[in-house]
Amino acid sequence: MDIFKLSALAVTAALCALVLRRQVPELALVLTLAAGTILLGQAMDCVAGVRGLTDSLARTAGLSIQVWKPVWKTVGIGVVAKLSSAVCRDAGEGGVAAFVETAGAALALFTALPLVELVFDALGALL
Repeated sequence: MDIFKLSALAVTAALCALVLRRQVPELALVLTLAAGTILLGQAMDCVAGVRGLTDSLARTAGLSIQVWKPVWKTVGIGVVAKLSSAVCRDAGEGGVAAFVETAGAALALFTALPLVELVFDALGALL
């Protein structure tokens, strides 16, 4: 699916949700979640291609594929936290959204720790 189709789907869903929100806010939230799921599913195809390219480049550079695992996990945590907080805000729960963002940042930092260790090990080997 190209960006024009995805954009049309997003705008249509947003307008429908806007109309529904006045009368049935719960249904508007369900519509938003359904459209978001479809959009995210389409984007995952692109992410798979990018991941294949980065794995290939890592092998060419002599890097272990294990180096990229924390990077991909951290990106995934960021995306999930961002989407979850947006859904919470859309549902009128700004406080929960802030907690989701904070938890996402903490989990992303924790997930990236192996990369920090790897950098320090590389620096130690150079010195």
